[in-house]
Amino acid sequence: MFVGDQTQLGVGFDAARAGLANLARGGSLTTVSAAAYGAGLTGLARVGPPGSVRGISRLAGVRSRYQATGDGAAVLALRWEATGPGERLFPALDADITLTPAGEQATLLRLAAVYRAPHGSQEAGIEPVIVRQVAAATIRTLMNLVADAITRVPRVTETPTGN
Repeated sequence: MFVGDQTQLGVGFDAARAGLANLARGGSLTTVSAAAYGAGLTGLARVGPPGSVRGISRLAGVRSRYQATGDGAAVLALRWEATGPGERLFPALDADITLTPAGEQATLLRLAAVYRAPHGSQEAGIEPVIVRQVAAATIRTLMNLVADAITRVPRVTETPTGN
């Protein structure tokens, strides 16, 4: 299913673009993705019959490609892969995270994605409308975590001068 979200960040485009590039380069993207993915599975487990979804899949990999497209936008392509029943690998999320300027000290963060529910969720008795709600909540969690990672000011550690 197609899902999306957007939010305005209270930082300029150059700072947001640098934050997105740092997120793509470091291990933080995997951490952020695992937290959002886990929140989505927790949501499905809460609405399904007891034990029906728990353990049905786990996040096995996060792949991304960052592309600064000049002054007008920066895009991070993201793919989650999950291990499902029988150890089959299937994509759980394919997304484009896009930054565009929204003023001198503001940037628009937009996410457009295709979300695939864990294999077996329908067989477990979980209604498609619930899966859509969980997908929306998963994307909202991912957006919040990405926004936080982009706007977080890196800590500068001062080294003693030895005077």
